[in-house]
Amino acid sequence: MVLDEARTGAALTDADTLGAALTRALIAVARGEASTPPRIAARTPHGLLGAMPGHVPGLGLAAKLITVFPDPERPGRSSHRGLVAHFDERDGRLLAILDAEPLTAVRTAATATLALRTLARTDTRRIAVIGTGAQAAAQLAQLVSLTRGSGFGAGAELVVAGRTPAQVAAVAQRFGVRAAPSVEAAVRGADAVLCCTGADRPVVRREWLAPGTHVGSVGGSEGPELDSGTIRDAALFAEWSGAVAEAPPAGAHELQGVSAERVTQLGSVLAGDHPGRRDEAELTVFKSTGHAALDVAAAAVAYASAACGGRTE
Repeated sequence: MVLDEARTGAALTDADTLGAALTRALIAVARGEASTPPRIAARTPHGLLGAMPGHVPGLGLAAKLITVFPDPERPGRSSHRGLVAHFDERDGRLLAILDAEPLTAVRTAATATLALRTLARTDTRRIAVIGTGAQAAAQLAQLVSLTRGSGFGAGAELVVAGRTPAQVAAVAQRFGVRAAPSVEAAVRGADAVLCCTGADRPVVRREWLAPGTHVGSVGGSEGPELDSGTIRDAALFAEWSGAVAEAPPAGAHELQGVSAERVTQLGSVLAGDHPGRRDEAELTVFKSTGHAALDVAAAAVAYASAACGGRTE
């Protein structure tokens, strides 16, 4: 089965099914049940090619090859192009080739949303998204559905901010959310802040964050998205222990030098092995680096969904 960009995206629209698979994968990572060696990257003078193999029992076996290169048509942004190969975990047969770009965007946004629902205050009423690129768009799509539901985040205000006013206005109009005049204006007073940028330096400052804010950071491949004060004061969560133990690009820029004991794996919270947020005033940070187990989960969901609709050769 070969799924192009459109078919891969269409196969990942069931948020509940994807969320359940991601939860299963994160718990497997936290409990040491997944086989996911740290990702590696071959670097060129212009970008990198990353490789991320993984196995999650009951979900499958997959490997992602993805390039991260600056986009000359969009200064300051990068493209993420590649493929995910999904295999049968029992006999090793290749089952599907999927487009890595929509798969990565959707599974990253869904994981950040899962962390939001798990770690943010239950009375969250305002959510700020920082960024205007493809990942921010994927995140806003998730949040629009969340705020229109009847559970966590129902009726919450969504606000978007970025460095280019015209792009912020366009994204705000596309998703029907409010455009903030600056990143600081979006962050101040927000109950949750989700950063989805290609920044190589902090875009969020500790002094902008109110007590009890939840911060999610999925960008910052080339440098820290969050400042040291935010990391210093927050309860820290990540997909895997390597986010702090491994050097970038496998680990997180923000977590280098942080004591491993300070970082809790999100899967431990989802499994009920860790309490997560401890009180309403606690600042929580979920720092995402991406993880092969999440690609396995998303590939399994996409493959199953596409197979139900008929194979595409």
